[in-house]
Amino acid sequence: MEKEQTQVESLEQEANHVIEEARMILPGIQAMFGFQLIAVFNGRFSAGLLPSEQRLHLIAIVLVTLSIVLIMSPAAYHRQAERGLISRYIVDHSSRLLTWAMAPLMLAIIMEIYIVARLILQSVQLSFLIAATLFVLFGWKWFVFPRVKARQRRPKKGVSQ
Repeated sequence: MEKEQTQVESLEQEANHVIEEARMILPGIQAMFGFQLIAVFNGRFSAGLLPSEQRLHLIAIVLVTLSIVLIMSPAAYHRQAERGLISRYIVDHSSRLLTWAMAPLMLAIIMEIYIVARLILQSVQLSFLIAATLFVLFGWKWFVFPRVKARQRRPKKGVSQ
């Protein structure tokens, strides 16, 4: 098995990557948030959804809002506490918040997919199956797989490099 090539990034490169990753995610979150807010004013929202599904939509809005808070917090912190600096703390803190922001975003997307599927398909079971399948896919690609790869990269105790 061929060993994967890696290269250590400088602190500045790490900071730039965190910023770019946040910039990739934020527009999608903002677009989703806007559509979520507009949906409530659509006549089909109150006519086509059960009160429990309307509450599910509200929970999804709150989760997207939480995701926005988490993903934008590093910028607020940096501007106020470490302006003009790049520290290991801000890079690590930003990376953690970016990762944490993905969890409520994932849940919100899945809830909204369930609601849209339920409106279109008129089937709770099929809508749940679609949402559950996406939950597994998102969970694998966003959380499980990256952690598995990170563990594989860590040197084992007692093994010299």
